[in-house]
Amino acid sequence: MLMDRTDLSAVQRPINAAHGLPNAHYTDPHIYDEERAALLMSGWSGLAVASDVPEPGDAQPLTFLGIPLLLIRDTSGAVRVFHNICRHRGMILVDAPRKIEGAIRCPYHSWCYSTSGRLVSTPHVGGPGQNTADGIDRALLGLIEVRSHIWMDVVWINLDGDALAFEVANADLLARWAEFDKPLYHGGADSRFQLTVQCNWKLAVENYCESYHLPWVHPGLNSYSRLEDHYHIEAPGAFSGQGTVVYRQLTGEDGTTFPDFEGLAPKWDTAAEYITAYPNVLLGVHRDHTFAIILVPQGPSETVENIHLYYARPDTDADLRARNTEQWKLVFEEDIFVVEGMQRGRHTPAFDGGRFSPAMDGPTHLFHDWVAGRMARHRAKPHAAE
Repeated sequence: MLMDRTDLSAVQRPINAAHGLPNAHYTDPHIYDEERAALLMSGWSGLAVASDVPEPGDAQPLTFLGIPLLLIRDTSGAVRVFHNICRHRGMILVDAPRKIEGAIRCPYHSWCYSTSGRLVSTPHVGGPGQNTADGIDRALLGLIEVRSHIWMDVVWINLDGDALAFEVANADLLARWAEFDKPLYHGGADSRFQLTVQCNWKLAVENYCESYHLPWVHPGLNSYSRLEDHYHIEAPGAFSGQGTVVYRQLTGEDGTTFPDFEGLAPKWDTAAEYITAYPNVLLGVHRDHTFAIILVPQGPSETVENIHLYYARPDTDADLRARNTEQWKLVFEEDIFVVEGMQRGRHTPAFDGGRFSPAMDGPTHLFHDWVAGRMARHRAKPHAAE
């Protein structure tokens, strides 16, 4: 019996009886549009990292879910996110990364905005030489700001404006990793890379959440941090992932290691944790470095993964950083054939969503349950309005 493309009741069963999400949730543009609203615009999604705009005036144009946005650090040092459009005729304001000197000037009719979004100039708006006009209230026509929050250097955004405050929505995760709520230093150009993967963004989440695949997909990693060394991390409705009780620090030829974060509990001497903060941010923490992966959907079947590595101090060894980046890049590249293979598999009508191992797939099942719950609430909204 083929699975209904919209029926999610089987997804929310107990794990030993549940199906995975229907194929349409990975292939159908209409379902993608539904998920865009229900999963990615209504909560706190990862957009970028604050290190993308390190200095006041730095501006980075971004496109997220087809929406043109502008990431900027204003002159006071605050990181902000605006819709990247002029309030006059909707022209794109910034089309390439650059330093804003003075004001953000629209290239069309030269309306100008401060880096905090305030409309400061409307030349000739009332006619030649007349820079004011009835009905043009600059105080009401500043840039449209998107709710944003910075944590673990990730810039989290709530596009529909209706989510609970970030600290409330993610209280359990913030409490779990409170020890890492301290300055994180981006490793720089050698500590960021991008992967473009031909799969739906949810498959990247599902794969990251579980350790079941380690022996076969990551044999190098599994050689010292074995499957049996891992444990599940499960917080229904918020996040899920895996941890390991065996973490081996990277060591240079002279015995050099990265400096540890200060004030960590003894468990972190040998442990590491890897969590997906729903919907689209994959995070990893270790005694001496952290990383963030921001999944940027490009439609139903393509995802861009933006990876950033961080350290406890700004003066880490360059050779060791490069080795660490290369090591993690290899691990993440090893996953590509898996998620792309599952994406291709979602095109057969014979697949009914699959099954879960009750012992091994709990974190992934939890993510599916979250998706199904959010979709059900989203689909109920029009009926409630009627």
